[in-house]
Parts: sequence; C-alpha cells; structure tokens
Amino acid sequence: MATAQAQAGSASTMKAYEDKIKAQMNEAKAKLDQFEATAKDKKAQAEMTAVNNLKTAKQNIDQKLQDLKKTHDTHVARAKANIDADVATFKASIENLATKFKTQSAKK
Repeated sequence: MATAQAQAGSASTMKAYEDKIKAQMNEAKAKLDQFEATAKDKKAQAEMTAVNNLKTAKQNIDQKLQDLKKTHDTHVARAKANIDADVATFKASIENLATKFKTQSAKK
C-alpha cells in the first residue's frame, strides 16, 4: 500500500513538473512565433536561422519531457536537471533574440 501511495505521489509530482515546463515552453514559444513573424516580414535571414534553431531546441526539450515519463526513478533527478538547464538556455536564447530585434528596430 505504501508503494502505491509513493507511486501516486511520484506521478502527481511528475505531472506538476511537466505542467510547469510546458507552461514555460508555451510562453517562450509565443515570443518565438512573434520573432518569426517579424523576421519573415523583414526577410531577415540571420534571424530566421536563429528562430529555426530555437524551434529545433524546443522540439528537443519537448522530446526530453516525453522521455522523462519512461525514465527509471533512479535517473529522474538527472533528467529533470538536464531539462531545466535546456529550458533556461532556451529562454535565455529567446531573450537574446528579443534584444537583437529591439536593437535592430531602434537603428531603423
């Protein structure tokens, strides 16, 4: 019975973590979509390349989040740490792109 409770607790903890990451990724994706639209309008190839690279990074994070469900309990903490690091890098890259777009807009 204790094992069933532990599994249920673990499942709810995993669901909460997954929801947190998905919310962060959805917020970042919304910004990325805005940058993509702006880059397309300006026909800015370098920015489109950056957007496409970030889309690939997002897909990788999404895949890691899916793989987390199949990860053995002994490896969950390490997998979460890797995902957290990837999400932080992804969000920082989006902020860098935002800064680049603002700087370019101010110059024109």
